[in-house]
Amino acid sequence: MSSSLNFGKNWSLSLNKIPRACISQESCHLIVLGKNQEHKGHSEILELDTKDKVILKYPQKFKNYRPPPLVSALKDSAAESAASFHFPGHNRGVAAPKSLTELIGTRPFQLDLPELPELDNLFAPEGPILEAQKEAANLFGASETWFLVGGSTCGVQAAIMATCSPGDALVLPRNSHISAVSAMVLCGAVPNDINAISKICHSRKIPLIVDEAHGAHFGFHKKLPISALAQGADLVVQSTHKVLCSLTQSSMLHSSGNSLVDRERICQCLQTLQSSSPSYLLLASLDAARAQISEHQETIFNEAIELAIEAKSKIGKIPGISLLGSLNYPSIDPLRVTIGVWGLGLSGFEADDILCRDFGVVSELVGTQSITLAFNLGTKREHFLRLVEGLNYLSATLFHNCTMNRVIEVTNLVHFDDIEMILSPRDAFFASKRKVRIEESIGEICGELICPYPPGIPVLFPGEVITERAVEYLLRVKGQGAVISGAADCLLSSLVVCKKS
Repeated sequence: MSSSLNFGKNWSLSLNKIPRACISQESCHLIVLGKNQEHKGHSEILELDTKDKVILKYPQKFKNYRPPPLVSALKDSAAESAASFHFPGHNRGVAAPKSLTELIGTRPFQLDLPELPELDNLFAPEGPILEAQKEAANLFGASETWFLVGGSTCGVQAAIMATCSPGDALVLPRNSHISAVSAMVLCGAVPNDINAISKICHSRKIPLIVDEAHGAHFGFHKKLPISALAQGADLVVQSTHKVLCSLTQSSMLHSSGNSLVDRERICQCLQTLQSSSPSYLLLASLDAARAQISEHQETIFNEAIELAIEAKSKIGKIPGISLLGSLNYPSIDPLRVTIGVWGLGLSGFEADDILCRDFGVVSELVGTQSITLAFNLGTKREHFLRLVEGLNYLSATLFHNCTMNRVIEVTNLVHFDDIEMILSPRDAFFASKRKVRIEESIGEICGELICPYPPGIPVLFPGEVITERAVEYLLRVKGQGAVISGAADCLLSSLVVCKKS
């Protein structure tokens, strides 16, 4: 089929310039404006402007169809036969590395375009990016939404930097993501306790920031928790790529429009934190993920939730296996299945290794005594049946053989509620430091941000007094297979501490 349709001698209609919609040539009634020319079919009407060569009116059955604006713009731009003298260096896939094109083909490279005029500017949007962000804000119930190509980490940092100045107190839970701590290094805020967060925020008009990285799908099913925006949060960061279907690293930052938050400062912070050469594949994937949810937002999660509930029902009957929360507890995401394996005398790391190696089950998160699995729109029945098969194998093999001593060791939890901050994270980051043996670090001021990863929850903050409990916990989980991030010495034989003045 040719790339254009010719209507007489004076103009043509390029197919790659219109939104994709399946328009049957046999059932269209064409009215060519200015020429009084018609093509009569059934009862549909397609109006065409002879001057600008564009469609002005679609058939009635496509009247409500709105293609994702940024996806459409990217498709059209990539289809241009351009002599490209711009970045990136693979030149629309012509010079793409062979080792990678053999894996994914050249199409991703052809769509990997820079900030071309028709693709808009992420930091000063007025075209398809702006339209896509508005569509997202409408779907998620925000006053304004910003697309992020630096993940939710960038969104958390921007939200804190936009609302906190040096010396401000930041009400922060102990289990905050490392991005919150790095934001305090950047802006100079000081961490505070979480106990009175609700009272403080509502009575003193303090903006509430919610890291909802794992909850972009909240509110789109009656069994899902209510979204943070719907509960009155001022700024909400969501990892659209986690449960929704955008590409990895793409996220959104939503604002409720509350006057406590300065939107211009948010924009400035995002421009400071994000790349000046954003990936339009990532941006378009955010637009596409929004459109995917919009089309069937009332029912799209039905199958995934039903599978997760059925899986929990089957898993709950396996001896030695524990499930976190009840099936109907409203504050727990039904798409997350957290399995405790301490009753089998295993750590979460050991159980995960067996499930992955022998049954091809790959989990989302592994802990010292549990495994968390994320059900999503792509989860199939065969997947969870394989999971159940693996857990039955573990139970049959280990349940009757595990010892009580082993169980007690695995289930020994540590709660870090004895925080003593001597320096702010920012002051600790820029302080003079020295390295000491880990057994000599107790009582010193930590100079690193140290945490088992995932999920990226710090055990030691910069500026915090190092305790014996924290050191013992880090050594134990490392011995069980956890990856420790942030420490200069990956073996944990030493720690970096701040020099005392």
